[in-house]
Amino acid sequence: MRIVFMGTPEFAVPVLTEIVGQGHLVAAVYTRAPKPGGRRGLEPTLSPVHAAALRFGLPVLTPSSLRTEDAAATLAAFEPDAIVVVAYGLILPKAILEIAPRACLNLHASLLPRWRGAAPIQRAIMAGDDETGVMVMAMEEGLDTGPVAMVERIEIGPEATADEIHDRLSLIGADLMVRALAAQNRGSLHFTPQAEEGVTYAKKIEKAEARIDWERPAAEVHNLIRALAPFPGAFFEADLGKGSERIKILRAHLVDGSGEPGEALDDALTIACGEGAIAIIELQRSGKAPMSAADFLRGARLSAGTRLAAQKSSDAAL
Repeated sequence: MRIVFMGTPEFAVPVLTEIVGQGHLVAAVYTRAPKPGGRRGLEPTLSPVHAAALRFGLPVLTPSSLRTEDAAATLAAFEPDAIVVVAYGLILPKAILEIAPRACLNLHASLLPRWRGAAPIQRAIMAGDDETGVMVMAMEEGLDTGPVAMVERIEIGPEATADEIHDRLSLIGADLMVRALAAQNRGSLHFTPQAEEGVTYAKKIEKAEARIDWERPAAEVHNLIRALAPFPGAFFEADLGKGSERIKILRAHLVDGSGEPGEALDDALTIACGEGAIAIIELQRSGKAPMSAADFLRGARLSAGTRLAAQKSSDAAL
């Protein structure tokens, strides 16, 4: 099949790779424009999909919008049998959706209609869901509202983090999409409308959400840590001798224990929550590499009785 691929983050790279590997002709790759280099002399940063497309020798387009007549004409000139969209980041207007005669297929990382939107993996973990999955759906003008053709489900283990679920779904989704394209080529890909009940929205993660509220039950704190690991990382602030410092928790366990919310219950990074407690397993100090709790405690102390205050977070970037 003749494919136009649209995607941006690392999640989409295995899908593009599998499509190329299956022998489909990728006429063009659409992705978000490179990010500015920041400091003088630094080259702009290509999206992961952009970099992968260049390795495959594929033509890359980075329009800022697809809502113009020129954008629709450019895409139509590639004469795609299908458009494949994976976390692209731009809205596809009706004129674009109507170009591919067979389908405009989207891979979405949730069990629709639950968690439509930008951050389905993180929101599923934050909510304590015990399963998630990937779905191939036909794109509509609405936000992830299209009918679903294929689905694969996986369990979200009690200790699973967002990066682990992300990597599993990315690989599963790549296989699912090429199977969907094969079925579409045979004329045997069938769609089922989404249920009208159970719709939830996975809004983008805001900076303020990453700050740990120790007043919350330990299960909610634990889910927040898992959902935001490794990026942006759930964090607390503490004075380790050089003023207030932001510290990300990358992994923790639920443990028995009680005390004032935010209180260190021992000298081994067991912290009380509103209900129950967590034991910190892996964390990251500002400007340093991730480290185990044991390594952290060799260079810093949060001794029993220390209280992690619920002070206001600074506006520094996550």
